[in-house]
Amino acid sequence: MYVLGFMMFDPMYLLYVGPAILLAMWAQSRVRSAYHRGSRYPARCGLTGAQTAQAILDQQGIRDVRIEPVKSFLGDHYDPRHRVLRLSPEVYHGRSLAALGIAAHEVGHAIQHAVGYAPLALRNGLVPLASTGSMLSMILVVIGLLFAVLQPLAIVGLVLFAAVVVFQIVNLPVEFNASRRARA
Repeated sequence: MYVLGFMMFDPMYLLYVGPAILLAMWAQSRVRSAYHRGSRYPARCGLTGAQTAQAILDQQGIRDVRIEPVKSFLGDHYDPRHRVLRLSPEVYHGRSLAALGIAAHEVGHAIQHAVGYAPLALRNGLVPLASTGSMLSMILVVIGLLFAVLQPLAIVGLVLFAAVVVFQIVNLPVEFNASRRARA
């Protein structure tokens, strides 16, 4: 443990948090890289991501899901509470293979919802915990690392971070299933 004035730092925390942070950064980098690779190839059908999403919804007989643009780079998602498919401008208006693939993947979540896919329901139940955990975990860890008297906050932060990891593990089958549905 190192003492820096009124702050204390225990490098052992890096053993717990470091690999997870590096893994998250690596995963985000892979997603962005795959998107940029796929965005170079125009789709032969000439459809936009929004048109593709609507066509798949129509084919599946899902009539109660709206499609709307959202101002967020790769912030595409399906909101089951409001039955809305939100697509980033690059996907909503895009005509690349990446745009169509992302739109189809997000429709896969709407299909999961329509058929009552159980892992999606479990994931949706964990979203509030995961959202809170992802926002607060790193803040609490850093505060706990910097101020010795607040060290228990670092432990709380690690527990919240662990909850986010559990959420991601539960989320994997949901994402793989949505991707399989998109490819179909």
